[in-house]
Amino acid sequence: MLFEDTYRTIENPSEGIFRDRGSKFLAYAYPIHSENDIKDIIASLKSVHPKANHHCWAMRLSIDRSVFKLNDDGEPSGTAGRPILNTLFSKDLTNILVAVVRYFGGTLLGVPGLINAYKMATEEALNQAVVIEKTVNDVYTISFGYLQMNDVMRIIKDADLTILNQQFDNNCGIQVSIRKMQVNMVLAKLQKLNVVKYNYDCSI
Repeated sequence: MLFEDTYRTIENPSEGIFRDRGSKFLAYAYPIHSENDIKDIIASLKSVHPKANHHCWAMRLSIDRSVFKLNDDGEPSGTAGRPILNTLFSKDLTNILVAVVRYFGGTLLGVPGLINAYKMATEEALNQAVVIEKTVNDVYTISFGYLQMNDVMRIIKDADLTILNQQFDNNCGIQVSIRKMQVNMVLAKLQKLNVVKYNYDCSI
């Protein structure tokens, strides 16, 4: 296999807490599917913790290590978002957002202290999470005539594909999720059913 088509993420949201010299760091980990998830999550945390001094976060998406975002939210550059992100890398987790809410305790922690605090808070949240392995899938819509339904459904069943959407009429359409390593094989089989058409929708 030329590429990885599995990744590790968390099953459900989880929380952790770390304290240092009066400062409190509350970490929240969330499984996410796209960047669009981030805005609402951070807004929700800010409404729950309006008096917190900082709401810092980092996220990873996909198995590509270059797809990430981070935010220090007023902490010295590199002391909050980066240690959160580095913890995600070290635990090999993706499709995940970790936000750490800080309540300042009156004592400055310094750069090493901040880096350690954000890292430890993140680890505390991730230690409470259930880590699961998922496959990288592509989504295709298959269009075919009603008379070809049995042939198409046999291919779907043999490859154990997940059906996301379906519409049966004279012209039928099925949206399926195909694991990356299966794509070429499945499309080759569909191609043999001459009048079947398919198009790539998005990757999940």
